[in-house]
Amino acid sequence: MTATKAADELDFSACVSGRVLDGVLVVTIDNPPVNAASAAMRAGLASAIAQANDSAEINTVVITGAGKIFVGGADIIEFGKPLVDPILPEVCQLIEDSGKPVIAALNGAALGGGLEIALACHYRIAAATASMAFPEVKLGLVPGAGGTQRLPRLTGIPVAIDLIGSGRSVKAEEARSAGIMDEVTDGDLIAWALAVVAEGRKKFRKTGDLAVRPASADEIEAASRKITTKARGQVAPDVAVRLVAAAETTTLEDGLSDERATFLRLKDSPQAAALRHVFFAEREAAKVAGLEGVAPRTVKTIGIVGTGLMGSGIAVAALNAGYRVIGIEQDDEAARKGRERIAGMLERNVKSGRLDEAGLADRLSRLTVEGTLNALADADLVIEAVFDDLAVKTELFRKLEGIVRPDAILATNTSYLDPNQIAAATTHPERALGLHFFSPANIMRLVEVVRCARTEPEVLATGFAVAKKMRKLPILSGVTEGFIGNRIFSAYRREAEFLVEDGAEPQDIDAAMEDFGFAMGPFSVFDLAGLEIAWARRKRQAATRDPSERYVDIADWLCEAGRFGQKSGKGWYSYADGKKSVDRDVTAIIAAARAAKSITPRHFDKAEIVSRLLAAMSAEGERLLDEKIAARPGDIDLVLINGYGFPAHKGGPMFMRDPEA
Repeated sequence: MTATKAADELDFSACVSGRVLDGVLVVTIDNPPVNAASAAMRAGLASAIAQANDSAEINTVVITGAGKIFVGGADIIEFGKPLVDPILPEVCQLIEDSGKPVIAALNGAALGGGLEIALACHYRIAAATASMAFPEVKLGLVPGAGGTQRLPRLTGIPVAIDLIGSGRSVKAEEARSAGIMDEVTDGDLIAWALAVVAEGRKKFRKTGDLAVRPASADEIEAASRKITTKARGQVAPDVAVRLVAAAETTTLEDGLSDERATFLRLKDSPQAAALRHVFFAEREAAKVAGLEGVAPRTVKTIGIVGTGLMGSGIAVAALNAGYRVIGIEQDDEAARKGRERIAGMLERNVKSGRLDEAGLADRLSRLTVEGTLNALADADLVIEAVFDDLAVKTELFRKLEGIVRPDAILATNTSYLDPNQIAAATTHPERALGLHFFSPANIMRLVEVVRCARTEPEVLATGFAVAKKMRKLPILSGVTEGFIGNRIFSAYRREAEFLVEDGAEPQDIDAAMEDFGFAMGPFSVFDLAGLEIAWARRKRQAATRDPSERYVDIADWLCEAGRFGQKSGKGWYSYADGKKSVDRDVTAIIAAARAAKSITPRHFDKAEIVSRLLAAMSAEGERLLDEKIAARPGDIDLVLINGYGFPAHKGGPMFMRDPEA
């Protein structure tokens, strides 16, 4: 299929152009970097539709995008500014009302408003590599240009609730199966669209004229419950479910009106402001002072020393990113078990549908696990994931220096130790840095990239590049005990223990923070992680602890009583038969600790509990900024959100301290 007539070039705006091919106006959106639906783009698209309807020469319109994106959604930079006509709902309505058929030819991702444009068209074809999503709920919003009303007319209510309420992305073939796309092709997209018109083999239809696919009340309830259960205090997912469900009982006009009013209300909400802050903070986090124009080193092979839970998770993340991985264990038998552990994690992804058999085979072909450090001779980057002991890690770095190439990078995954001391064990500390992954490393998105005192810019840039290729969120940290996240978490723990000593009960503190939006309260988290690690750390610090600083003994007393958390069946709570419950023995230990200090316990309501814990986090964050450990307040918020479960729709502790900043 090829075009047979020279094109007549047309310009509709600075980012929208057209060409007429055999009576078809092919409209191309070219608004880099993501083809956002900016004011200029919307005006150009409206002009193109109007010109097509006024032209006797044009019988059909095809809308496509330049590059790898169809339309990447609304221009978020315009949020908070006065609306500029034509607004996107008007453009979508112009498309649907067009007297000439309009075909959406999705060359790549269609997100948010981009997918709404496609839904307003009368026919939709997609490249096999295209994807689509309504990610608005992730910004505290709902679709505002017809998404909640047009999508269910194509897919039915349950599927639309799932896609809009979750914000998840679907590939072209899944979209075709769901009814969103009419055709999917791996051929020339525009030639395919022209053939659709020339052969007249397809029936064009207005999405808004379609009846909503019938679904049972149980199906709708199940889809709704799946979304609302995960919302945990977020407004947008619940509202999205309501709007989609209403499409079955309201007219298109009324549904669109309700959707738009809801979108405008949410756009100015605190949750939307918080999530916009998170969005822009991620953009800023990628900008690292001193790395402007610095090219990362080429990394093809990653060595990972230690294949326990953390090392195996890092290995899976590296394999998923396309790297060759060399795992290292203490001997051949441990290496065999390490490979089995990594393979088992990958196989679970096959069972869950996230990976196919071909993908599994490819990953396993790039994995070796050996019982000797000498296997790392060809590694470009070595990440140690061994026991968090300074002597163990420094000795490992000394040995590695005699094995790896001079240009190979050495990274420590330590959580609390000083990476400067570890790097100093080598004669070339400039090639060392910290890469602090969070467990499980194959799932958790956050990586703290730690700049040591002598880390070369090129080495730091490589750390960021590798983390990004692993689809992680790298955040720069300076050297301090616990880096950004664990240092703030330690302040959070201290304040929670102060509250207990002052009169609050652990279960009340947990309930307050869960109501705030955390999946688990602090004491439930302590029990899940295990109390003995923090106890060992406190004992190491005992000799240097300032005796004038407040110190709470309760957690120590719990450990002395053998209460190490869930793994021992008891910690801050009891876990008889696997069920968490308040334990009278813990209540007695708390009461004894208060009495030993002559503390008269007082009542704390949820608001005060939350306020004190958030204040402790933000105060520690301020200290990290003052010490230049963290580069920006937004970086701190991203660490807490992506590593510690701080609810994203609250924006993070630094944002909450000053949301207008």
